[in-house]
Amino acid sequence: MRIVIKVGTSTLTHATGKLNIRRVQELCRVLSDLKNEGHEVILVSSGAIGMGVGKLNLKEKPTDIPTKQAAAAVGQCELMYTYDRLFAEYGHVVAQILLTGADFEAPDRQENFKNTLSKLLELGVLPVVNENDTIATEEIKVGDNDTLSAYVAVRAQANLLILLSDVDGLYDCDPRQNANAKLLERIHGMPEELFSVAGNAGSALGTGGMKTKLFAAKICVEQGTDMVIASGERPQILYDIVVGKAGRYTRFFATADEGNR
Repeated sequence: MRIVIKVGTSTLTHATGKLNIRRVQELCRVLSDLKNEGHEVILVSSGAIGMGVGKLNLKEKPTDIPTKQAAAAVGQCELMYTYDRLFAEYGHVVAQILLTGADFEAPDRQENFKNTLSKLLELGVLPVVNENDTIATEEIKVGDNDTLSAYVAVRAQANLLILLSDVDGLYDCDPRQNANAKLLERIHGMPEELFSVAGNAGSALGTGGMKTKLFAAKICVEQGTDMVIASGERPQILYDIVVGKAGRYTRFFATADEGNR
């Protein structure tokens, strides 16, 4: 399988913005194991601004564009250094790809991205993708890495996109306000009414929320790619998701036929 895995800031860092060392180490171990099984893995990683906030000892995520871009520049270095070091322990090489919205709109840029990604996978490299927050402005931003990962999955013709976040999946109502909220484990297609149950909240250091995840699901299923929303608290859940084993996560099926999934 060709799998795109997106990890959010809340998965990678503590609330302080500092790296969650134990979780990131486990994530890299599991992804390396999936590669060893023969899967092609593409990692879409948030966390640059959050890690920059931690490294610069800022009290909170900045709101002005220059400070956000400065934090992203500092944090991206830390992020890639961490991935390079941890994946190297398992014999895997990583590559950094930074994108903006314009890279998905201009035909020549789309083709260049697709060709580069294909060659990296052919060479056995694990691509690490993020939005280029250091230079992106409102006019060229994708906006959030849930949407970015959906675009990457479609362009890469991936079999599956997995969004690892701070939630188990999509519930029929807000589980933080209703103890009887039910996890929706299997969804076929993309019913419009699902957007009515999505909240707006993301983590303090992140940019996403459930609505961005549903938008990502819509992009994927319309192009024939399955998508999963799962908690990143235990990266081992990736093993169950890849083989289709039932668990506490939401899977959006691109077709009505679940055969061979």
